[in-house]
Amino acid sequence: MAKTAQEKLDAKREKAYYKKHKHMYRIKPSDIVFNIINYTIFTLFTITCIYPFWYLFINTISDNEMVGRGEINFIPKGLTIQNYLNLRNVSDLGSAFLVSVSRTILGTALMVLASAFVGYLVTKQEMWHRSLCYRFLVITMYFNAGLIPGYMNMVMLGLTNNYLVYIIPGIVAPYNIILVKTYIESIPAELEESAFIDGASYMVVFRHIIWPLSKPILATIAIFGAVGHWNSFQDSLIYMANSPKLYTLQHRLYVYLNQSSNLAALASSAQSAEALKNAAAQQLNSKVIKYTISMVSVLPILCVYPFMMRYFEKGIMLGAVKG
Repeated sequence: MAKTAQEKLDAKREKAYYKKHKHMYRIKPSDIVFNIINYTIFTLFTITCIYPFWYLFINTISDNEMVGRGEINFIPKGLTIQNYLNLRNVSDLGSAFLVSVSRTILGTALMVLASAFVGYLVTKQEMWHRSLCYRFLVITMYFNAGLIPGYMNMVMLGLTNNYLVYIIPGIVAPYNIILVKTYIESIPAELEESAFIDGASYMVVFRHIIWPLSKPILATIAIFGAVGHWNSFQDSLIYMANSPKLYTLQHRLYVYLNQSSNLAALASSAQSAEALKNAAAQQLNSKVIKYTISMVSVLPILCVYPFMMRYFEKGIMLGAVKG
């Protein structure tokens, strides 16, 4: 396709500009040295972040005897997927996985919905005692009753050994509400005013204007919530003492970590050769299971996070800075 006169003129101007300012585009030796150092540092940092996950993965798909001897460091050997198939024989692992998935999905969805609605609510000047309610919400970020009072509170509410203890305490997240509030305040007020003139209610404005425009910040807090729910094990450890069926996947991993330590102590204190052999075999089995469960625990977040990253980068900046 032939170029138009305007395109030719623009190309000519661009060529003349580059010729006039070509000294600005010349790469200096100091720039080359800086780039080499910069890329080297970030490459090493990337390798440092990725290697632990790679180490876990190659140890789960390698021969177990080589794993026990510590021969698997960079490249997998004796490839096998038997360790993942053996997870079917680990008691309560399936139910623990379902509990973690369900609490992550349900808890994150309710937290995002509550953060969006409350964040929008506290931006309204006509809200009853708006400043008092907002300050009271912020204060909860800095003051915590502690472990024992918190446990007693859950007991009185009947939430111990109850699945709802995973969901209800995390619905209202003050930090996320602040991010959403700041983001909503950056949305042009004229959009709401035009909707109110047309007779729209607050719920209509929230559903059709605020919610769609707030997707970047909502995706950001969804990442925060999902990672927090998925990685949480302390609430399961503290509040589910009598309900093993409600243990989370991270709690099961915590149990196997403790078992691995106990078996290591048993192996070191064993007297007879047969007892030492049995303890070492149990320790190896526990070690491989620990690696495999760790990999299964990490994979879902690793798969979801890259797809949410573009929302995270945009939302965290717009929600954190008011302007």
